[in-house]
Order: sequence, then structure tokens, then C-alpha cells
Amino acid sequence: MFHLSSDITSWLRDAATDPQFPDAPLDWTRADAERIAREEGLTLTADHWEAIRALQHYYARHQDIGPINLRELHDALDEHFHARGGLKLLYTLFPAGPIAQSCRLAGLKAPFIAADRGFGSAA
Repeated sequence: MFHLSSDITSWLRDAATDPQFPDAPLDWTRADAERIAREEGLTLTADHWEAIRALQHYYARHQDIGPINLRELHDALDEHFHARGGLKLLYTLFPAGPIAQSCRLAGLKAPFIAADRGFGSAA
């Protein structure tokens, strides 16, 4: 059966997607990430961009399952960067929390309890 709305959505997504960030949210741009990084005192390196891509990829693959699970996301990023230090590297890249801060840069909503303004970042 032909679904006009899903076909148009697919076409718009394909037309708007940055080829280096195929899983990015439609309203996300690299310029947005760079602006947020400057505001938070970060200079984005190749490792930052790789983490952003990995995060966007994870979200794209898990968006239909339900809410993103903080523990599973944490473990997936740790595994992705395992050869370079895993979470230790991620905490050096994102000092305000490897999940909370990287989600802001990636244009994604952080999982529930990823950041608690009263006590600092949990992840």
C-alpha cells in the first residue's frame, strides 16, 4: 500500500541528511553542534564527532523500541570506544557527562536521569 506521508518523510530525510551523519535528527546541523560546543567551552575533535555519530546511530537503531535506556546507551558507547579507553575517554571528551553533554551536541534528548541539575551530570 502506498503511504504518501511516509514516502515524503523519507524523501525529505534523504535530501536533508549530512552524508557524514546519516542518522542525525532532521533539525540537527554540524553548525548547531559547534555552537553548543563553544558555549560549553569545548573544541570538537575527530573523537567528539565520532561519539556524536555513534550516539545518533544508537538512537536511530533504538527509537522504535521505546525510551532509550541510560545503562544500555552507556554500555554501548563504552564498548564503541573500548580500544581507546571507553568511558574514561568519553569523560575526558565530555566533562559535563558523556551522555548528557554528547546528547546536547548530537541534537538528541538525553535519557531519563542522564542529567540532574541539582547534583550535576549522572552520565
